[in-house]
Amino acid sequence: MALVVICGQPCSGKSKAALCLAEALKESESKHQVRIIDEACFHLDRNQSYANMPSEKNLRGVLRSEVDRSLSKDSIIIVDSLNSIKGYRYELWCLARAAGIRYCVVYCDVEENIFRKWNEERREKGECNYDDSIFEDLVRRFEKPDRRKRWDSPLFELWPHREGTEKSSPAIIDAVSYLTKKVDSKTRDVKILQPTIATQTTRFSDANSLYELDKATQEVTNAIMEAQSHALGGPLNGVSIGKDLPAINISRSVGLPELGRMRRTFIKLTGQTSLSGPPPPSDADSAKRMFIDYLNRELGTS
Repeated sequence: MALVVICGQPCSGKSKAALCLAEALKESESKHQVRIIDEACFHLDRNQSYANMPSEKNLRGVLRSEVDRSLSKDSIIIVDSLNSIKGYRYELWCLARAAGIRYCVVYCDVEENIFRKWNEERREKGECNYDDSIFEDLVRRFEKPDRRKRWDSPLFELWPHREGTEKSSPAIIDAVSYLTKKVDSKTRDVKILQPTIATQTTRFSDANSLYELDKATQEVTNAIMEAQSHALGGPLNGVSIGKDLPAINISRSVGLPELGRMRRTFIKLTGQTSLSGPPPPSDADSAKRMFIDYLNRELGTS
């Protein structure tokens, strides 16, 4: 249904924002399941998780994998973490796009002297806080979200130190409205990310079908490379690789790397769940016929 990325400097009120948003969503008319994914889900200590780059990379990987497993058309996932690296926010955006759901970023914008003060107050109270060296490193490396970037849009900005963070905060209300609004053909202010060919899942019913398709296309590729070796770099016209199969007509010499890329693209195209048209080939000859037709369209003589 949706993926929400909570973003902000350390100790800027992100967890409270995530909780307020989750509560507001549960109280809305939306019947979707709401779940917060954060470090606490995995009992990870924040200082250990950000102590060095390998640990931080591992943390992001754990969170990303859990998000990937949890995304669905029936749930709203809130990622409560620093999410401070724009490249990582892009990765999360890609997961949302692959799932074909809504996506937004909630940014807790707090002045530096305030979130520094909040970290000190947490330390004095014995609450979760950041060690000084780790805190300084995270502050330095923070990459502020930019609503002009697709992975930071739409962007809802909270100012916890000015307005507080409540379910009635304007940014929370706007985010809930965006996440729960019903979409029809006339809707323009809510964007449902659309999967690309590369991110959609295949529709083969079993591993054998995929095996047959892979094997058949490899045989065609091998036949083309062998025929080209005899053609001395010239075009291939009327090359047959079997009875009742169309001839191969290629207007130019094609290298193995290019043929390999086209073969992988064909397999993806053939297995798309959302593509209309005939079902995937159920036997080797059908797979060869479709692959030859595809190559003739892409590389054939005009």
